[in-house]
Amino acid sequence: MPEAPWDSLWLNGNLATLADDQCGFGLIRHGALGIRSGRIAWVGPMSALPGAPARLAHHVHDLAGRLLTPGLIDPHTHVVHAGSRWEEFLWKTTPGSEAPPAEHVGLMWTLRQTRACSEDDLLAQSLTRARALLAQGVTTLESKTGYGLDLETERRMARVSRAIAQRLPITVVSTFLGAHATGPEYAGRPDDYIDFLCHTVLPRLVEERLVDGVDIFFDEKGFHARHASQLFACARRFGLWMHVHADQYVAFGAAQHAAEHGARAVAHLEHADAAAATTMARTGATAVLLPGVSWTMSLGSVPPIDALRAHGVPIALATNSNPGSSPCVAPTAIMNLACRLFGLTPVEALAGFTRCAARALGLQEQCGTLMANRRADLAIWDVGHPAELSSYIGGGLCHAVVKSGKLVHVNRAPCVATQQQTNLSESI
Repeated sequence: MPEAPWDSLWLNGNLATLADDQCGFGLIRHGALGIRSGRIAWVGPMSALPGAPARLAHHVHDLAGRLLTPGLIDPHTHVVHAGSRWEEFLWKTTPGSEAPPAEHVGLMWTLRQTRACSEDDLLAQSLTRARALLAQGVTTLESKTGYGLDLETERRMARVSRAIAQRLPITVVSTFLGAHATGPEYAGRPDDYIDFLCHTVLPRLVEERLVDGVDIFFDEKGFHARHASQLFACARRFGLWMHVHADQYVAFGAAQHAAEHGARAVAHLEHADAAAATTMARTGATAVLLPGVSWTMSLGSVPPIDALRAHGVPIALATNSNPGSSPCVAPTAIMNLACRLFGLTPVEALAGFTRCAARALGLQEQCGTLMANRRADLAIWDVGHPAELSSYIGGGLCHAVVKSGKLVHVNRAPCVATQQQTNLSESI
């Protein structure tokens, strides 16, 4: 018998391929997927397999009718931070409760906690959140700095982002968000602060190979067009991709300006208009929507979904996992909110965490779809149809995760018998 051509073969599943040339979910019922050298070698209906399963692969796994999707991609997170904002939450949700000290509220409270945290402790806290995302099917995530706003803490955060990828079977894209807010040492001097980021902080991070991209909070409450232009020019000199927080609080023209200057991903967009969608379509920018913020902050505004659709702008979704406005590590909950609050369809919601999220990070040739030659990053779900993922408010649906062709995580029920657990790798 000749050597088996595939390392593994996954049988008897419902496959949501999300392939670019397919309508809807690209659903293949009673499907199969072969893996060789960490990449997808074959995908299609079981009836079309080119031979007997045992002869096609070294290891054959039975999905038992479960749903198989691309591994989820979370393209906008702040998982690296220290501490919590529970005092602020308690105060805001408990009538008559005593307000916490002013220094224990908002972004600057997270900044103080993060600055005071050792690198080992910061990594431990951040790994907890990254593990939770992995357990919910995430195989790739973007991780931002931005709770240091000084040289040393921003470096520490970026090192932690890199360390997460070394500790967990997850791809991490590291983004510099020094322009999250003006650092307290530069209060009232945003121009000087942007100069500091461009001339001191970002060059150091690039020298140490700690970042892949640059982001800026571009809004009336944040930085303005001249700041974004300066930071984007600096990013281009270093060959970094550009991301932006745009038009969250007012129609500020941020999305249009960012797209015109080459931003790959434009996030928030709660107050963006149709002109922004037109420009994003022309430049190839991806919209990254964050419905967790709309829920947590009770925002009444909605991104221009119809305009984004009409112009063919890819719509990605993200947990925006952070300690304040979106303390979430459940992508399926975000899918549900996107459908309920923004009017996305279940197809758009799943595409938002797979195919479109890959595009937001420039990884569309690597992951985000079940197609031949894509990286074999897979999520296995205890459901039969992909629409079920966005119908649930919470998580808990992910059964197992495969990264680069290897089974790396199984969510076992505590009452599963020992023998069943032993056989799980072969009959999953």
